[in-house]
Amino acid sequence: MRFSVVEAGYDRRQVDACLDELDLRLRRLAARAEGAAGAGREWDRIRLDAGHLCDYLRRRAAPVDGAALDGPSAAAREAADLLARARAELDAARAEAHRVRDEAYAEAVRARREFEAALLARRRHEARVDEILAGARVPADTPTAAAGR
Repeated sequence: MRFSVVEAGYDRRQVDACLDELDLRLRRLAARAEGAAGAGREWDRIRLDAGHLCDYLRRRAAPVDGAALDGPSAAAREAADLLARARAELDAARAEAHRVRDEAYAEAVRARREFEAALLARRRHEARVDEILAGARVPADTPTAAAGR
């Protein structure tokens, strides 16, 4: 980030605005990461429900009195299809959650580095100002505001 150089360092409003923007971006990333984590839990619940439905359908489609089953029933095929789609969606959601998490982490690291660099520059500037002010001497014969009283 670039800041305008003013008489005594950087423009404080620009630095504060930059820090506010970084704060906002970090909060958004944290919210996205939390949302991605929540989506993963939701898909786990859906997968569990699909498993229960498959078990139920298997029990319902079991042969009665030893009768031979010609093949999977329509309900069993539909349940298997639903389970396969749910698994595919779960895998896609997990991949998206990992991508969002990695992106959020990278953005947070970048924002932290920028913030720390801005903070270090500000501290160096303050130290330089203190150094200059400590070395400033006013000669005794220089008129000052106090001398006008």
